[in-house]
Amino acid sequence: MVSVGAGEHAGGADERAYLDHAATTVLRPAARDAFLEASAVPGNPSSVHTSGRRARGVLDEALARIAELLGVPRSWLLMTSGGTEADNLALRAVPLGLREKDPVRTAVAVAASDHPAVLATARSLSAPAGTAGLEVRELPVDGVGALRSDGIAEALGGGDVGVVSAALVNNETGAVQDIAALARTARAHGTLVHTDAVQGVGHVALPSWDDVDLMSLSGHKLGAPVGVGVLVARPEIPFAALSTGGGQQRGVRSGTLDAAQAAAFCAALEEVLAEREQESARLRALASRLRHGLREIDPQVRFTLPADAAQSGHIVHAVFPGADSDALLFLLDERGVDSSAGSACSAGVTQASSVLAAMGVSDRASRGALRLSLGWTSTARDVEILLAALPESLARARAVGALSL
Repeated sequence: MVSVGAGEHAGGADERAYLDHAATTVLRPAARDAFLEASAVPGNPSSVHTSGRRARGVLDEALARIAELLGVPRSWLLMTSGGTEADNLALRAVPLGLREKDPVRTAVAVAASDHPAVLATARSLSAPAGTAGLEVRELPVDGVGALRSDGIAEALGGGDVGVVSAALVNNETGAVQDIAALARTARAHGTLVHTDAVQGVGHVALPSWDDVDLMSLSGHKLGAPVGVGVLVARPEIPFAALSTGGGQQRGVRSGTLDAAQAAAFCAALEEVLAEREQESARLRALASRLRHGLREIDPQVRFTLPADAAQSGHIVHAVFPGADSDALLFLLDERGVDSSAGSACSAGVTQASSVLAAMGVSDRASRGALRLSLGWTSTARDVEILLAALPESLARARAVGALSL
């Protein structure tokens, strides 16, 4: 199946290759069907009348199954609007709650290469205009995006860090963090461990619950609709109240729970986890073909992660020296390829990569960056479309790049 945009058909000039699954993947039919079926059940899950109880039954069934799939008790789940909200709860509500319970916990630590939902949230805790007054420590990474053990030890050694966070899989490069190693140091200092696993689910094994206390997940990265996510959090973890209302979800996130979204998330997660090993192998094979084709077209291409680096199989991040990234994306788009330079969570604006900067890559050396990400609808035909479109697009993008020197 070739990925086809809304209102388009496969074949001819309208044929497109969707290679931006890391931004959002294609809605799964099972998730769509589950959403529509659950949407037909009237009632507020918090109401005590018959319709409300039926709606509550739909919600509870979905949440119980999500918990079972993740290997945790149902009480650990907090439904959110997506990964960004889950990260905000983990990196704002929890550190504030911990400090209230234990005043010595006055700092948070986050990987310097992490998603803006983590970095910007952590930085806001110490912003001059803020009132949180927590110290933020950014953990350094090496040239392949892995956390440096000396940086972890230095940041956590004082015993004042309440939460340490590192993404399981980097959203831009696909680098995989050793969460177990991070946890070993964190446990020695009584620090809670959070991981944003948004990019990891279905592509790599999830970390052990012996190693993590908080985990963020997002529906639209799995094939559920946009607007649903989960924060998995041990029930004993203290949260500061960031919003008030009806007291739903431990009083952490008040508001009417969305049974239809929960059902859709459940259906998508079930499919993703059931096919993880087979699908991961399939996407790694496609990524290998993609890398080979890029090298043939441009021997100068630099892959951000070498083949032997710990990485997810669904992201290929490459830099084409001398090319202008914005021009390259636009030209590929004209030729039927949907791709990106990095995170899509920056208000639609292409900026210098903070991920590459954290890895020691200069702004100049990161010009010409391209992120190609694969998903459940990706096929060899998508790779062929990209490779056919790239030579002319790259030549013109380099011409634009030369003008800006």
